[in-house]
Amino acid sequence: MEKIVSMKNQKVKQWKKLQTTKGRKEARAYLIEGTHLLKEAIKANAIIQEIVMTETFFQQSDLKIAEEVIVIVSPEILASLAQTETPQGVVAIVKIPEDTPILDYKGKYILLDQVQDPGNVGTIIRTADAAGYSGVFLGEGSVDLYNDKVLRSMQGSHFHLPVHRAALQELIPEMKSKGMPVYGTELNEAAVDYRTLPPTDTVVLVMGNEGNGVSEKILALTDQNLYIPIFGEAESLNVAVAAGILLYHFVG
Repeated sequence: MEKIVSMKNQKVKQWKKLQTTKGRKEARAYLIEGTHLLKEAIKANAIIQEIVMTETFFQQSDLKIAEEVIVIVSPEILASLAQTETPQGVVAIVKIPEDTPILDYKGKYILLDQVQDPGNVGTIIRTADAAGYSGVFLGEGSVDLYNDKVLRSMQGSHFHLPVHRAALQELIPEMKSKGMPVYGTELNEAAVDYRTLPPTDTVVLVMGNEGNGVSEKILALTDQNLYIPIFGEAESLNVAVAAGILLYHFVG
């Protein structure tokens, strides 16, 4: 079991690089923080490269962890790696898995077109997990899956269902060729009330950017646009709330 007390230690410098998208891509690893996410990672058999914790956390923890992956650090180092105001005393470095291609599309999927808010993306993935969906695809312009705020919002759901990055312009035609109905979310003359459609075992939903919605080039590829009626004075729904309504509507 290694111990590190210097902020200038080379390992600490490498870990801190994982707080950026560039650093995560280069290292093919990311940081998770807190007991809950660590337990989820262990349960999912994720490849945990190192678990970094304070001496206090180590003494009080009941987690069954092999000591060779544990690194004890000073509270100062732990605080520099954590991205919450009140760290629990543990972070872990987890390997980013290879993005395995899907050869046969079946089930229910949600596609995110340039959804940029980390809280929205994390909440949508967590809701898709809860609703039993088959997977999520992040299109170009969507926030990094391993952003710390996305990770906190997902609460470990990325360990439970596949989340891929993809060019939606290429993905949607492929899904349609497999007989999957693809629904955009845009209020226009051709859009239909989502409640007119029955639950189904096979569906693809496309949600768009918080400010601009689904892009025109992506909407042009969908089979049908759906809308959620608004009965009050609000101009629109938050994208994560709208996604939650639609995700559960199609659960048969």
